[in-house]
Amino acid sequence: MRRKFKHIAFIILLLSPLAAWAFVKPVRVLAPELAGVTCLSAHICVDDASRFVEATRLYDEGVSFVQSQVGTMQSPPRAIFCSTAECSRTFGLTQAMAYNVGTFGVVIGDRGWRSYLVRHELIHHLQNERLGSLNAVLLKPVWFREGMAYSLSEDPRRPLPPRLDGYRADFESWVQANGPPTALDRSGSPMKTPSRGAATANVGRI
Repeated sequence: MRRKFKHIAFIILLLSPLAAWAFVKPVRVLAPELAGVTCLSAHICVDDASRFVEATRLYDEGVSFVQSQVGTMQSPPRAIFCSTAECSRTFGLTQAMAYNVGTFGVVIGDRGWRSYLVRHELIHHLQNERLGSLNAVLLKPVWFREGMAYSLSEDPRRPLPPRLDGYRADFESWVQANGPPTALDRSGSPMKTPSRGAATANVGRI
């Protein structure tokens, strides 16, 4: 019986990475070339080599903006730029235009080749570096994390959809009352941010 259990456990152990690859598509950021894109530099992967220069320009501009306007990244992430809907679906993008995976990388979908969206995801990367990925997600309010990304990326869409516009308004109200988040400055000082539930009178849409 014990031997049979060990065999089953061994099979599950072998299949777990395959299951994660098949069903948890953001995992593909860890090995993007296995998902059909080509990494033409240390930081840029594309599904269409003819758009590598464009992707590089967007990435470099985004990194420069975040480093100078928001805070210094310890290690800028790898970015995957999809130029087709098929590539976007491969990495799990259906409705969203882009996303960030901890400190491992960002994915820009075929509808996301916009400077402010690249900046938005790089700001999330910086948050994860300074706060820790789990701490950023579990302990910091959604309005703070998302509001910061929408506000500091200089997203020109005004208004955003109501929920997202509320996050941005709440963050900007918090900044007016408290000053900029100190951990995102270039000194690397500890972050002065609200904990879960902390808010101005205008927040609470977590």
